[in-house]
Amino acid sequence: MTQDQKKALERQLWNIADQLRGKMNADEFRDYCLGFIFYKYLSERLSRYANDILSEDDVNFSDIDEETEEGAEYLEAIQEEAVAELGYFLRPAELFHSLAARAAKKPKPEFILDDLTEVLNNIENSTMGAASEDDFDKLFEDLDLTSTKLGRTANDKNALIAKILVHLDEIDFRLDDAESDVLGDAYEYLIGQFASGAGKKAGEFYTPQGVSTILARIVTTGKTRIKSVYDPTCGSGSLLLR
Repeated sequence: MTQDQKKALERQLWNIADQLRGKMNADEFRDYCLGFIFYKYLSERLSRYANDILSEDDVNFSDIDEETEEGAEYLEAIQEEAVAELGYFLRPAELFHSLAARAAKKPKPEFILDDLTEVLNNIENSTMGAASEDDFDKLFEDLDLTSTKLGRTANDKNALIAKILVHLDEIDFRLDDAESDVLGDAYEYLIGQFASGAGKKAGEFYTPQGVSTILARIVTTGKTRIKSVYDPTCGSGSLLLR
């Protein structure tokens, strides 16, 4: 990722954080931002995987009509492979971009909170009985879409969440670029901002990116292959990302 691309990403992330600033403490809006970022990542990863499978039939995953017999057959086959390979599954209507498009409708966004809650639950439920079940257990429990901190009324909450999804939908995670780590950069940027803005409570388990880079260079000097990495004081995982 170039410096210009990184700055553009940081501006987009700051706009997202701005929607929640003042409504809750740093720990809380960190959880919302990172939770939605991970939902977007899971959606894009699943969509990319499904489109690779469907490429021979010249079918796009997001265009599959779930109500048709052919569409249902496609989804059943993809779900089986996706859960085995990725550990989870999402239907086309449950993809992040699908909900974000509804949130972007004018003159006001569709009411999506109930559907969003159901989607997040469905991601976890799709792993039931699979090897990934424990990994996804309570994955989104910190995303409380009924919290009064999001707004006084359901419509107020919906309007705020809609803005966040629309902003986040503009970020390209560049999953096709093996050299790019937009998800990691987004994670580190948000963790770093929350740590610097909220004192020790939000930052006690965060190693600044510059320090992480230096440490990573020290421990990998002269090594051409790293089989394993151990961080006995791992908190946010920012150091291990390096």
